[in-house]
Amino acid sequence: MMKIGMSTATFFSKSQTEDTVNLIQSMGVEVCEIFLTTFREYRREFIDLLLPRIGPKLEVHSVHTLNQQFEPELFNKAQRTREDAEDFFRECAEAAVRLNARSYTFHGQPRLKRLPYHIDYKWLAKRLKELDAILAGYKGSRCKIAYENVHWTFFNSPDFFRELKEYSDVEVCLDIKQAMQSKYPLDDYLEVMADRLVTVHLCDYHEDGKLAVPGKGSFDFTGFFRKLISLGYDGPLLMELYAGNYESFDEVKASYEYLKKCLTVAERG
Repeated sequence: MMKIGMSTATFFSKSQTEDTVNLIQSMGVEVCEIFLTTFREYRREFIDLLLPRIGPKLEVHSVHTLNQQFEPELFNKAQRTREDAEDFFRECAEAAVRLNARSYTFHGQPRLKRLPYHIDYKWLAKRLKELDAILAGYKGSRCKIAYENVHWTFFNSPDFFRELKEYSDVEVCLDIKQAMQSKYPLDDYLEVMADRLVTVHLCDYHEDGKLAVPGKGSFDFTGFFRKLISLGYDGPLLMELYAGNYESFDEVKASYEYLKKCLTVAERG
C-alpha cells in the first residue's frame, strides 16, 4: 500500500540529520528516507546516535548519501581508486542494513563533459551487481540499490535505463522533478521503470520549471498517483524538497497533508 513519506534531505542545511528524524516524526510521517549528508554520518558511531531516535511508528525505507563524495569512483577502471570508494560504500551499506532500509538510493556517475558519453552498459551492470552483493552480504540485509534518474548523471533519460535493463536487474527510484529537469516526458520514465520501481521522490514545480512545495506548483499529484496505482506500484511516495523551496517547517507539514489528501482521492478512483 502506497504511503506518503519524507526524505530527511528536505531539511538539509536547516536541521541536522539526527534532529530531522524527530522533526518528521512530529509531523506524523510514517515512512522516510535517511539522507546521510557527509562522511562522519556514514560512520557506525553516527548510526548508533541515530537509531534510538527512530520510533516504532517510523519505517526507514531507504538511505541516500551525498553521492558526489564517492559514488562516481565506484565505477573507476583503476582498481585502487575503485576500492577506496568501496570503503565508503561499505560504511553506508552497513548503515543502511542497521537502519533496516529496503533500498539504497543511488546516483552513480555524473555527466561532467558536454561531449557525448559512450557508456559501457555491461561494465555498469557488473559493478551494480557487485555493489548489490555487498549490501546483501550483511546479516539481516533486505537492502538493494535503487538507481535514481537524475538529469546531470548517466541516468538522465528513459533510454539510459532501457539500455541498462538489457544487462542488469537493478531496481529504480523515480524522481519527478529530475524527470522534468531532464526534458523527457514523465510517462516515458514510468513506462521503462514501472516493473523495477521501488521508490518515488516527490516535489512540485511550476510551468517554468521553478521548484515548489507540493500544492504550490502545477503538478497533478492526484493524476500521477492514479497512474502509479494502475501500474501496480505499492511503495512509498517520499517528499524530497530543497531548503530553498520553503520558508518554514509549517509549509512542509501542510504540503505533507496535501499529498495525503491527493493520495486518498486517487485511491477512491
